[in-house]
This record gives sequence, structure tokens and C-alpha cells, in this order.
Amino acid sequence: MTRVLKDIDNIIFENTPKIEELAELCCKNNAIDKELYTKYEVKRGLRDLNGKGVLAGLTNISDVCAKKIVNGEEVPCEGNLYYRGYNIKDLVKGFLDADHPGFEETAYLLLFGELPTKDQLDEFQGMISERRTLPPNFVRDVIMKATSNDMMNMISRCILNLYTYDEKADDTSIPNVLRQCLNLISQFPMLMIYGYHAYNYRRGQDLYIYAPDPKLSTAENILMMLREDRKYTALEAKILDMALVLHMDHGGGNNSTFTTHVVTSSGTDTYSTIAAAMASLKGPKHGGANVKVTQMFEDMKQTLTDWTDEEEIRNYLNDLLEKKAFDKKGLIYGMGHAIYSVSDPRAEIFKTFVKQLAIEKGFEKEYALYEKVERMAPEVISQKRKMYKGVNANVDFYSGLVYSMLDLPPALYTPIFATARIVGWSAHRLEELKNVDKIIRPAYKPLAPYKEYVKLEDR
Repeated sequence: MTRVLKDIDNIIFENTPKIEELAELCCKNNAIDKELYTKYEVKRGLRDLNGKGVLAGLTNISDVCAKKIVNGEEVPCEGNLYYRGYNIKDLVKGFLDADHPGFEETAYLLLFGELPTKDQLDEFQGMISERRTLPPNFVRDVIMKATSNDMMNMISRCILNLYTYDEKADDTSIPNVLRQCLNLISQFPMLMIYGYHAYNYRRGQDLYIYAPDPKLSTAENILMMLREDRKYTALEAKILDMALVLHMDHGGGNNSTFTTHVVTSSGTDTYSTIAAAMASLKGPKHGGANVKVTQMFEDMKQTLTDWTDEEEIRNYLNDLLEKKAFDKKGLIYGMGHAIYSVSDPRAEIFKTFVKQLAIEKGFEKEYALYEKVERMAPEVISQKRKMYKGVNANVDFYSGLVYSMLDLPPALYTPIFATARIVGWSAHRLEELKNVDKIIRPAYKPLAPYKEYVKLEDR
């Protein structure tokens, strides 16, 4: 095999079979008959047909409830999410009634298992504030020198680079891992926003890098550092803070948190663990779903001639399911959840404040369209699909609209999710280190028959 160096970025290999042909060979020899999953009782996605997950561990951190026992049988009910035993609805009501940010209070609860006292919360907020710093020249040497149009990849690279600045990077003792987690929770908004500004600067826009303000909450700092004029309204900060709380954790079985448990069980370092969780969250079936929702609605708004015409909306939703509209994947993004079948409590909480923000921002028409789709989509899906459980709007359905109304760029939608979920990842990593000393290694059923080796000249 020879190769010709065209330029520093493009290496062309000669006498190499076409990638498409090799891909076809991969598909041919990797295909598994779907009926075999039933035959061997393999739970694809580690879930049964009703969406119930295979029990893979124990946790005290959070609980997702979507069913209740009636006459000895499990039946769907309104969804509830619990952080350390506290209902998320009560937690949100608590910090809203007290008119203070909820991110730091909820982070304390998830990490340490108890609601903080006033003094404990003040101390914890101080710990977060003093850790909102990066190593000397990190912005110049790491963030600015290799920008990326994908913020999740960029942030993951930054997290892996922080490993080299930590003298105790491989120490997996609880105190050291807690130190690392607190640092990453505090630094994450800076990595996200500085990376975004650096990418835009490389493409000719003005560069402005603002230091975080120790007097501001995490949500307030995000809005302040992101905007050139540093301005934001109280309602904007309140809703972003709520978004961070609602996305902070979602049981031990969600994909990125399960990834955290799996990677932690190998004994690796905190930076590698969080980078692995980031890779999971980036996927459009997980943290990237909110971007898909907004893209779908942009296509819908351009396609519809009348946003109030329910017949036209219904036809568009049918086209989505029939793979005739948007990305032709056959999905209505933002509808349905692996666990919830009646309601997603995060979406329900979010919705109560979305209308307020829509009025403040002049998005009433968009909000009305979202409401219509939320009401109509379950009916359209039930007519087109064989349903094993109910379908409802999930948290991604409204989060994309909220982020667009907050003037957050789509490139930061999934990183905002990660800004919150890194708290949950940290709590689960600490729990795994404390309680389990076995590497996670589930079984796979081998299907390929054993074969005798054939010499090259005889093939």
C-alpha cells in the first residue's frame, strides 16, 4: 500500500478498496436476526417492551417514578422525580418561594445527601465561587489554540487536558475525587462559554472573555459571561437556574450516568470518567435531543402556511412519522420517554414558566404552536404506531424553546445540559467508589459458529 501526501490535512491512500464496499461487508457480517433477541431473552437497550430497565445497581441519589401499584399491579401514573428522596416539585417550589437560586442548593443535596443549612449553603457557594478559575494560560494554550464547532467535543478535550495540571490526577480516594468534582462543576461554565467565544473569534467575530463574578449564581454567571453587554433579566436567570436543577440527575440508569458508573468501576481517573459521560450525553438520543426539537420546529414553521391550522399541523406530524418531513427519521422529537408514559415532571414544571418567558420575549406565537403539537402529537403517534405505553412531552420538548428565548446559541444547548448533569455524574461516581469494588462486565451471547482457519493461499 502506498500513500500520497496531498497537504498537511489530507492524506490519500492508493490501492485501497472503497470504504463503501468495506462498509457493506461490515453490515453483512454484523447483522443479527432481531428474533434472536427474543429467543435468548435479551433486553435490547437493557429495557423490556414496557420500558422497564434491567436492574443493574443500587443508588441513593435519585429516583424516577412513573408507575404505582393498584390492586397488586403496576399501572402508569403521573411522573415524579426524586433527588435524595425529595420530590423535585417540592424542591423547585422551595427555592422559588424563598426567591434564591436552586442550582447550588440542589448540587449540595445530590453530592452530600442532605439539604444544607443557611451556613452550609453559604460555605458551599463560596467553595464553588473560589473554584471558578482555570490554570494559568489555559485559555490561551488549550481553548484558543484548537477551537471546534462542536462544543461538547471541545469541552471534553479541555477536561482531559485538566488532567495534566492535577498533581493527584489518578488518586481515586473520596476526598481527592470530591475535590476534582467540585473543581469541574465550578469550571464547566467557563470551559463552555470561553470555548464558544474562542470558536467565534477564529471566524472573525469580536472576542470578549469575562471573568466570573463571585457574587453571582451559576446561572447568572453563564448569562453574564455569554453576553457582550453582560445584561440579563431576573426572569431569565430564574428560568435558566431552574433548567439546571431539572437536568441535574435522572436516576442511575440514564445513558451518561450509567456510563459514569461503568467507567468508574474500571478504576480510572475522574477526568477520563467525566469525558466518557460527555461523549454519551452528546448523542442525539440523549443530551442532543433538545437541539433536534428546535431544528424540527424550525422546519415546521417554514413548512406550515398557518401556525394555527390544526389540520395542517396534523398533516405535518403525520409526515414526520412517515419519514416524509424534516430529517426523515420517522420521529417527533421531544415526545415520549423511556420511563415516563403519562407525564414528565420536568416538562410539567418547565411549562409553567415557559409562557411567562414567551410573553417577556415576544414568543407567544411559537409557544402556542408548541402547545398544539404537545396536545396533538400523542394522538397522531397512537394512530400510527403500536404503543406499549403512553407518549407525553419530555423535558427536551420545551427546553430548546426556552434556550432559544434566552438567546442561547444552539451550539450550547447540550453543554448547558452537561453543566447541570456533571453534578449528578459526580454524585454517582462518588457513590460507585464508596460501595462497589467490581468492574462492570455484563454478558453478551455469542452467535458466530466456531470455524477452522483456512490458509491464505487456499481461500
